[in-house]
Amino acid sequence: MTPSASLLLLLLLGLSQALPLQEERDTKVKDPDTVDITTRILTSNKGSNEILLEGDLLVPRTRNAMMCYTQNCFWKKDSSGLVTVPFTVSSEFTSSEKQLIVNAMQGFHSQTCVRFVPRKNENDYISVENKEGCFSELGKVGGSQVLSLNRQGCLYYGIIQHEVNHALGFQHEQTRSDRDKYVKINWENIDPQMAYNFNKENTNNLNTPYDYTSIMHYGRTAFSINGKDSITPIPNPNVQIGQRQGLSSWDIIRINKLYGC
Repeated sequence: MTPSASLLLLLLLGLSQALPLQEERDTKVKDPDTVDITTRILTSNKGSNEILLEGDLLVPRTRNAMMCYTQNCFWKKDSSGLVTVPFTVSSEFTSSEKQLIVNAMQGFHSQTCVRFVPRKNENDYISVENKEGCFSELGKVGGSQVLSLNRQGCLYYGIIQHEVNHALGFQHEQTRSDRDKYVKINWENIDPQMAYNFNKENTNNLNTPYDYTSIMHYGRTAFSINGKDSITPIPNPNVQIGQRQGLSSWDIIRINKLYGC
């Protein structure tokens, strides 16, 4: 049996052990260079009936939307020092789509202590579903929590990692508390009814610098009403933002800091 077939079999059988790493290039779906992660996510979410904050965060059921005050909002570390996050994947996804989702999750394994494992009987787990759009809960909320990856617009490696990182507890980079030192929000280019998506939050920045390259940073034209920049980097307006290839080096450092890896 090939490594890919073995990986798929483990997922379908729901085995609880961590899945082995495989080459990302085998299953990574590349996004066209002309389309950034924000455009993909927001376009996919236009048909969603969910109430979403900042474009792709589900409104929390029991706690403040943008701040976690207790360790209950984070996934638990076990005695081996690993942070195990159980998950299920809807049967609506094809075998190749399931493999892509698992592959993106495994991108966290090699450089952090987080391990995504097929759910066996755990009470708290991520349920990856084919709903209308790309969105996630923020952190661990308890029970079965939905992480939506619509088959028509969300199945790209960077988008999957973006939503999974929300489920680990990470917010968007451009809403962090010190963002005004690093980006200018062009309110005149934003629909006033969508302006709340750019509110600064009382974030835990983990003593790390602002990261233009973060997988969590939205692109220049997020929620723009005229195609012009809604977000402009400062002092250098030419800095690239909104990359969708995968976790940045600072994304990885932050995961390790937050979870004490």
